[in-house]
Amino acid sequence: MAYWLVKSEPFKYSWDKFVEDKQATWDGVRNYAARNNLKVMKKGEQVLFYHSNEGVKIVGIAKVTKEFYQDPTTDVEAWVVVDLKPFKKLKKPVTLVQVKADPRLENMALVRLGRLSVQPVTNEEWNVIMELAGEK
Repeated sequence: MAYWLVKSEPFKYSWDKFVEDKQATWDGVRNYAARNNLKVMKKGEQVLFYHSNEGVKIVGIAKVTKEFYQDPTTDVEAWVVVDLKPFKKLKKPVTLVQVKADPRLENMALVRLGRLSVQPVTNEEWNVIMELAGEK
C-alpha cells in the first residue's frame, strides 16, 4: 500500500468543506507528474490533505474510494481524477516549517517538489508525519 499527499488551497476547498461534503472527486489536476500519481493510486490508500498557500500545513487524512477515471470537468482524455473521502483530522496539524525543519523529511516531495499538487509519500515519511501530528 502506498501513501500520498494532495494539496488544496483552503479558500478553494478546505478540509472542513471536504468533511462537510463527505467525499470529493479530486479534479482539475493539470500537471502530468501529478496526473501520473493519480493514475497509480489504489482504493483504500491513505492520503495526507495539505492546505497550500494559506495555512501551509497537513491537516488530515483521506482515503481513496475510487481509482482513476476521466476528469468530468474536461473533454481532454489526458486528465483523470480519483475519488477521496475524509478519514481523520490530525490531532495536531503539521506545518511546512516543521516538515522542512525535520532532517528525516529532507527528501520528501513536499520539500523538493513544492509545486506538485499530488505527491507520493514514503512509508518512512508517513511515520514521521504521524509522529509530528501526535498520532503515534
